[in-house]
Amino acid sequence: MTSVQSGSFWQHSQSYLDDEILIKKLLLSHDPDRRRLNSEMLLSAVENILFHATASEELVSDKPVNANFKSNISNIELIESPEPLMHTIYKIAHEMLCKSPGKEDLHTRTMASFDLLGSHRWGAKAALALAAFAISYGEFSLLMQLRPHIPLAVSIANFKQIPSNMSMLKPQVKALRSLSKTMVDLTKCIIEFEALPLVHVGPDMEDLAVMKPKIYVTAYWIIRSTLVCSSQIKSLMAMKPEQVHAKHFKLNSSANFSYFSRYSNITIAAWELLSLDNRLSSIYSHLRPQVDAFRRQTEAKMHQKLLSLFKKSHIDNQNVLQMLFALKDDLPLKDCSTQEKLGVSALKSKVVLLLISKPDLLPFEQLFFLVNQTYDHPHNDKIEGSYAIIWVPISFYEAWTDAEQKLFDFISNSMPCYLVRQPWSLNSAVVNFMKQEWNYGGEAIMVVLDSEGMITNLNALDMVFIWGSKAYPFSLSRENELWDGEQWKMQLITNEIHPILTQWVEEGRNICIYGSENLDWIREFNVKMKDIKDAGMRHEMIYVGKNNPGEHTKEILSIMNREIHSNLLSFTKIQLFWLRLESMRRSKSRLGNNASTDNVVAQVSALLDNNNDNGWAVYGKGLSTDIVRVEGDEIFRCLNLFRQWGENVGRLEFIDALRTVLEPPLVDGPCNHTQVVPYSEGLVQGNMVCQNCKLLMKKFTIYE
Repeated sequence: MTSVQSGSFWQHSQSYLDDEILIKKLLLSHDPDRRRLNSEMLLSAVENILFHATASEELVSDKPVNANFKSNISNIELIESPEPLMHTIYKIAHEMLCKSPGKEDLHTRTMASFDLLGSHRWGAKAALALAAFAISYGEFSLLMQLRPHIPLAVSIANFKQIPSNMSMLKPQVKALRSLSKTMVDLTKCIIEFEALPLVHVGPDMEDLAVMKPKIYVTAYWIIRSTLVCSSQIKSLMAMKPEQVHAKHFKLNSSANFSYFSRYSNITIAAWELLSLDNRLSSIYSHLRPQVDAFRRQTEAKMHQKLLSLFKKSHIDNQNVLQMLFALKDDLPLKDCSTQEKLGVSALKSKVVLLLISKPDLLPFEQLFFLVNQTYDHPHNDKIEGSYAIIWVPISFYEAWTDAEQKLFDFISNSMPCYLVRQPWSLNSAVVNFMKQEWNYGGEAIMVVLDSEGMITNLNALDMVFIWGSKAYPFSLSRENELWDGEQWKMQLITNEIHPILTQWVEEGRNICIYGSENLDWIREFNVKMKDIKDAGMRHEMIYVGKNNPGEHTKEILSIMNREIHSNLLSFTKIQLFWLRLESMRRSKSRLGNNASTDNVVAQVSALLDNNNDNGWAVYGKGLSTDIVRVEGDEIFRCLNLFRQWGENVGRLEFIDALRTVLEPPLVDGPCNHTQVVPYSEGLVQGNMVCQNCKLLMKKFTIYE
């Protein structure tokens, strides 16, 4: 790491205070224990208060103000602390506002605050001190902003004898606003630096030895400034009217311009704040680029360490999961079903599926189907406890927005899986690693880690949609294995979409799946299929609309339910039907298959890409691989010839009889085609159609 240079401020500060002595005193007060505060969220809440506190009165209206997610104190954690967060903040506020005997000077009071905050890390110290100041400033500002509008505010202000005209305080308020922003910016620097995974990447110890004292001194000046600001707020509350309206004295022209003859109290207060703001701004101008340099180089080292980690073999998955999720928090996960906080040890010896997505996760129908295919899948009972899904939300923006956090909070309370409790706290190097090495670009992916932490599949989401829990352990090799055992048949097309449909397939029923958004075509098709059914040819009809079903499909479903009184699949189930087909095509494509070389891809693509307004139909039976797809006017041509091919149904299967019309004979004269079929139980009584002449074949038995 490039050596950190000492800026001009750090040299200049020696003339005001012996930093070396100060640092020793600060370290004597610093005794952090196991308590952990979410300083970033607390600071965000402070920012929210200060923003509204320093806003002009024009902002006050009857419009309701939406509470910021981060400003909700109940969302801010203080782990393993003997007292609640607000108790700590109130104790600091009391220390700021009450000058105890022997603690009158500012430096002594500042060090007393450090003694009070000794159990916390440096960023937490600064954030807690700012929170204590923000409460007193916010209460004062709230009273002043509401005073012109609410009688209760007028009564309280009069009771406290707060002057009604505060216009003369504008210079002081402006200086207070500027100093508050600088304190927040500096506190962010400290929090960001402490959040860097320096222990895991082996920092340059010389650079670290230079940087740490600057963090200590910065924390000192932040807390010292909060004491000054709090004292001024207290003085404003006790200010008499004549003090508010005091006039500025003119400069004595005979003086050497080295000082003013007198200052008003307001001018002195504003000057004190501006002086502190200049000092802190100087610190910030040097500290910010140094923290950024540490962050960039730490992220680069972290990226390389993650690359190396995934190339090595491990005895379990703990090191990998620790690096991904537990750099800042020992309990980074939550079990949504129980709301219990968990460490990565809860995932030991499990296959881990990392569901990486935007905070809105997945569209409702996909989320519903994901749960249906995993936790609610019949096969899940056999492998329960062998795998775990962890939702890892990643913001679409550089920083999490309030809307994203609210959405995450809502979804996280209704998910059956594990999730990262505070995804906004994920290390930026980890997030960038997922984007660069795992190709996460906003669309949801499911990265699979085996029980030893090795990556076995960069995206198993499609195979989960296709096979559900049967895809365990969800590896790429398992995906290949499953496809090797699959053929284009009704079981693959309809698997687990609806339990009754699954039952029909297992019972070996004739099934017709059809789609169109042309209502006239749908009506005519159903009439002709009903005629066939009335003639004794039993089959089940399933309407699935069209790829990317929308409002028009909903309208057709409503009409069908009124006119035909039968449609098995709801709109959501129809969406799932098309989702599975899309998953099949993507899965096959990732494995290197295409429509010209793979029958499943060809058949799936024909359905997905079908834009024929006259509709289509797929006929199949149970587990048979004999499937017929018919499109457009060809369907009605075939159905109109029902009397011609229907008489064959008694001797042939429904699909074979239909095929005699759809596929004309390949030979004109006598056909001598023979086909040897290996014996299988149940085949003795069956019949077979010749692929050349499309007629029923004679059957002979050969003994070997």
